[in-house]
Amino acid sequence: MNKKKYLYLITFLVLAIGIIIGMKIQDAISDDKIGEQVKKYAEVLSLVSQYYVDTVDSQKLTEVAINSLLQELDPHSVYIDPEQLKRVNEDFQGSFEGIGIEFDIINDTLTVITPISGGPSDKLGILAGDKIVKIDGVSAIKISREDVPKKLRGKKGTKVTVTIIRAGMTEPLEFVITRDKIPLYSVDASFMYEDDIGYIKVSRFSATTYKEFTDALSKLKSQGMGKLILDLRGNPGGYLEQAFKVASEFIPAGRKIVYTQGRLSMFNDVYNSSGGKYTDIPLIILVNGGSASASEIVSGAIQDWDRGLIVGETTFGKGLVQRQFDIFDGSAVRITTSKYYTPSGRLIQKPYEHGKYKNIDDEAKNVADTTRPQYKTAGGRIVLGGGGITPDYIVKLDTLSEYTVSLRRLNLIYEYTENYMKSMRKSIENTYKDYNSFRKDFIVSDAMLKDLISFAESRNVKFNQEQFERDKKFIITSIKFQIARDIWGNEGAYAVFVSDDEQFLKALELFVTEKDFLNRLK
Repeated sequence: MNKKKYLYLITFLVLAIGIIIGMKIQDAISDDKIGEQVKKYAEVLSLVSQYYVDTVDSQKLTEVAINSLLQELDPHSVYIDPEQLKRVNEDFQGSFEGIGIEFDIINDTLTVITPISGGPSDKLGILAGDKIVKIDGVSAIKISREDVPKKLRGKKGTKVTVTIIRAGMTEPLEFVITRDKIPLYSVDASFMYEDDIGYIKVSRFSATTYKEFTDALSKLKSQGMGKLILDLRGNPGGYLEQAFKVASEFIPAGRKIVYTQGRLSMFNDVYNSSGGKYTDIPLIILVNGGSASASEIVSGAIQDWDRGLIVGETTFGKGLVQRQFDIFDGSAVRITTSKYYTPSGRLIQKPYEHGKYKNIDDEAKNVADTTRPQYKTAGGRIVLGGGGITPDYIVKLDTLSEYTVSLRRLNLIYEYTENYMKSMRKSIENTYKDYNSFRKDFIVSDAMLKDLISFAESRNVKFNQEQFERDKKFIITSIKFQIARDIWGNEGAYAVFVSDDEQFLKALELFVTEKDFLNRLK
């Protein structure tokens, strides 16, 4: 009997010691005494549930508390309710029906990270950085992340009206968007532009990106590609693994592509290149403020290893790594566990405080600000830190006038071109053997421009001579773009578009002026 009591005592002591050690470990990895805080919340929730004047929904209150907690941390730690979790992988696999944007909630405002290429929003001229302040006339300020798809997605052919605030515009813009099926391919176009220069546009890093990308590379290589322009503008990111594989094609095996660091060492990782077939090809990458996350990993690694040049505008600056933790009721939380750093040690994440991004003027992001931290590439060049990837050559595109924004917002360039093609399609197909000859030789006549102006006036868009002249080149390119897309699809459309694109033209110029650098084997 005494022996049995002795065993009970030993068992109790072992359990007690185990509990104490567990509590110590918990305290070691937490800034708070978690148990006390959970108990405090449970007590408040219980008091509210018992004594509040009206009946309360304890589940809703708990979800509000979780959201508030996560919003205080950083812009990307989020709660995902059970219904939303069922759709969470849809954005990177298959397709969906909606308006076609990548979005984020930035400082309580629904912000377009990028319109999905070829989708309804892209066709109407909605831009990265646009802030959606109303949906169907109802304020969208402080809209929850899970409510956005409920309001913007819907059956193909249905309409939704969004009111947008755009930098540089004095008045809000209203867009009536017809929802459509949004295909989620990731390589929008790949073609030989001229001589031995290939072009590939990657709009996102989805589950199939690497396969699509290497297929495009192989096609261009067989057509004589000796140099490559990789367009990551408006690419909001996606799967890290896919970005790592794409970067590996250009960076010799064993070299660091990106690394992560967090408070806990278990979340520290290093991703070294596995090597690829194109480690010696001269390369230029195009980026802008809509290039985020995985796009920044690729462009940052290429820049740090001097494997190519970066042209365009400073990228978005999303360098936080989230890990998803499933909760027993079918919901989940994505919690930031570490941060992305480029090979030279630059933090990709732009500054934030109390869960919100600090306001940094767009102009300030695109100047060689010597107050920002400086790093050196493998070859000793100075590159800037402080958030995002600052290009080697900053080329800032002009903003469009209100007149031209109205043409795009009301889809008038598209409609005009569709009407024009009803009578001219066969003539164009018979005259131009391919999109390259069309790009070089087709001229948008003054008569066509006058017809467009008249068509716009019939839709209550008042002509503005000064603004029209300022944007004339863009309007002409937009008409040619729509004609080329109608006949030759995305390849023809992009071949036309980039021919008057200042950032692309700068890349072409650099293949000549920076020839020695770009031809240097790394």
